[in-house]
Amino acid sequence: MYTLRRWWDRHGLQVALVGLTICAALVVRYTQGSAVIELYQWATRPFASSPTQQEQLTNARTLELQNKVQELESQNEKLKELLNYVSPNKKEGILAPIVGRSADHWWQQVTLGRGREDGITENYIVMGPGGLVGRVISVTAHTSRVLLISDPSSRVGVTISRSRQMGVMRGQSASRAVMEFFEKVPDVNKGDVVSTSSYSKLFPPGLPIGRVESVNLNKSPAPEAVIELTAPMSLLEWVVVDPYEKVGSSEDSEELQN
Repeated sequence: MYTLRRWWDRHGLQVALVGLTICAALVVRYTQGSAVIELYQWATRPFASSPTQQEQLTNARTLELQNKVQELESQNEKLKELLNYVSPNKKEGILAPIVGRSADHWWQQVTLGRGREDGITENYIVMGPGGLVGRVISVTAHTSRVLLISDPSSRVGVTISRSRQMGVMRGQSASRAVMEFFEKVPDVNKGDVVSTSSYSKLFPPGLPIGRVESVNLNKSPAPEAVIELTAPMSLLEWVVVDPYEKVGSSEDSEELQN
């Protein structure tokens, strides 16, 4: 007992310091240093000065400018996508911003900030990132109104790219449409690509529209497929308007308007 007490008198302080060090290391490890950071902040808080009003205004202005830069970069990327689409494919395309939407027809019709003086006329087709968006149905000097393919009143002649099965597509929502097949037992699978067909009187054939999401072969009077539209109708900010002369008359076209 005397020997143990003597050893403790000589080395007890060192053992205690080692134990405290180990405990501190374990605390830092399991709290990922948060305890040390909080302790530091608590200790230095009395010496830290609050930001002045001018500093707060400067910080707010800096954040505002950062947000503006981020927004401009995002818009620039979208414009690049559209310009890349226009350059190799549609040199006559007119780049147009979406300047208006009806609150109760958000995914049915949009207003463009380009019109007759920019060379746009009725029946021009409208494309966006992802594919077909709609068709110009009325024009003023500086604006154009577009009926989107997602509008329930829209009718578009479409085809399944893989099997060439044809039908008529009507809008259903901002991101969905329904295709009604001409064949009673169509060759269609989930994931098939859908595009405009040669049957269409209002759009040229081969324009991308979407993909088959589901199929109902028992639907009466004709089989149907739900189509997921690839152009994000509710998120569009810019589109490309392309010239197109409608084939046939409005009476024999596949698209109906209310």
